[in-house]
Amino acid sequence: MFFEQLPSKYLENAVAELAKLPGVGRKTALRLALHLLRQNKSQSVSLGNSLIELRENITYCRVCHNISDTEICPVCANPARDRSVICVVEDIRDVMAVERTSQFNGVYHVLGGLISPIDGIRPDDINLESLRRRVTDNPVREIILALSATVEGDTTAFYIFRQLQKTDITFSTISRGISIGDELEYIDEITLGRSIQSRVPYQQMLVSEKS
Repeated sequence: MFFEQLPSKYLENAVAELAKLPGVGRKTALRLALHLLRQNKSQSVSLGNSLIELRENITYCRVCHNISDTEICPVCANPARDRSVICVVEDIRDVMAVERTSQFNGVYHVLGGLISPIDGIRPDDINLESLRRRVTDNPVREIILALSATVEGDTTAFYIFRQLQKTDITFSTISRGISIGDELEYIDEITLGRSIQSRVPYQQMLVSEKS
């Protein structure tokens, strides 16, 4: 393990904070901190200011819960997007993944998590009520359940389907060319794009899983 005694408390503090980032261990944190020390001071100041601005100024779209600089995100504000088709995803990274495919022209709904009783995450803990309101207040013809092929993703998709199945909405899901357990953000654009284009009726998937 890495127990090196650092010569400065300021360096130690910086390393400790950087090491809290996902995927960054103490050794990597030290390399990053020393890299910043070697750069011009203005670069470190710029980095610090950008992080502060990120925390203080970024907001979430009041319609779909995507990150945004304004009250309504660029996707929801775009009149060229088809608002009658909603792609339901787990988090913001999935929106970015689908957008990179350039194969979807509808809008999104970011749940902010998945139902997971074992982790104490209940339906009320994610953005489901706002999805119900969108369906009630707007003419929605299709909901694409673009959730990861995991137990939590399948549980959440089924819950949404059961809650809204009495409406006239068509439910579909991305085709299962995506392997079980895969997270959308790690799937290449071509595979994900084809999965969206060749999406299948959600009820059909339920029948095939029971067979």
